Amino acid sequence: MFLLIMTFVLWGMQAVNGAWLFIAFPRLGWKIPAGVVPLLLTAFILFGMSYTRTHEGMFAGALYYASYICFGLVFLAFCISAACVFLSWILQFFHLSARAWLGPLSLAVMGVVFALSLWGGFSTPRVKRVHVTVPGAPKMKIALVSDSHVGMGVSLSRFDKALRKIEAERPDVIFLLGDIFEYGPGLKKYAARLKQTNPPLGIYGVFGNHEYYVGYDHSKMLFKEAGVNLLENQTAALANGIQVAGVKDARTARVTAQDVTDLLAQTDREKPLVFLSHTPLYAEEAAAAGADLMFSGHTHNGQIFPFKYLVKLQFPRVYGLYDVNGMNFYITSGMFYWGIPLRFLAPAETPVIEVN
Repeated sequence: MFLLIMTFVLWGMQAVNGAWLFIAFPRLGWKIPAGVVPLLLTAFILFGMSYTRTHEGMFAGALYYASYICFGLVFLAFCISAACVFLSWILQFFHLSARAWLGPLSLAVMGVVFALSLWGGFSTPRVKRVHVTVPGAPKMKIALVSDSHVGMGVSLSRFDKALRKIEAERPDVIFLLGDIFEYGPGLKKYAARLKQTNPPLGIYGVFGNHEYYVGYDHSKMLFKEAGVNLLENQTAALANGIQVAGVKDARTARVTAQDVTDLLAQTDREKPLVFLSHTPLYAEEAAAAGADLMFSGHTHNGQIFPFKYLVKLQFPRVYGLYDVNGMNFYITSGMFYWGIPLRFLAPAETPVIEVN
């Protein structure tokens, strides 16, 4: 059923793109842009996505990038084409013809958007500095790593470059917010590189939904190889007196608001408390239970505009720093990307939280 839906969606987006090209440039005809090309490209994308799930090597890596990039560009072209069709209808209602200029303009916009999306996907994530105040907490630097999805779609050299930026900030502790390891070759090398960061107060982390998708035991082994103190509905105390609590992925592991309340009730209300949750849920419950800081990922800030507004339908908070009843809550857009190696109007980042 999923494959059938995916096939229909892929073909439908391309059919809209082809129809717009035919409207804007009638000499092209409709058979190739709206008929043949969508069928061939849909088959190629689905083959690439399926093949790279079970194969490794240079060919699989190249096919991964080609098929997933095509998927992303098809979506962006669809958004632009649909907007142009809608605008053309409005102008026709006022008896205005826009075909002569709207067609070339749409291609120019596609070119710019495609270039920016590729740049956003393949550039090194920026360091995002965020300043927060927590009464009674020591001065410290916290680095967040979330949604890196390393493996087939992210090379070890790219991961190394991003970690070097974090190391240059000299954080006291690193918190992993889930969706760290995907599928692909040599994942133990990624784990070993992460372990080398060796911050003074250690590395603590929680699972995201993808840790369950790629295999719970496998993900747990990789976290151990990386020297991560995994928190699964558990608490821990840092050497500087800060308490850290972390939950399993809320949606995948079916963590409830009561689970969060019960977990945080085990902590000392007199000491500063940090709450880690991959999915940005239960912020109000965490604040009521005494958390001073909460960190989440998962949303990617939409990754490709305008997906952000679809994400907002699921989560009231998508990206950035929020004040939730006195608790500082930061949601990061993530280190890299999931699946489609593109980012448009949603830059990747490695946040460094400066406390006090």
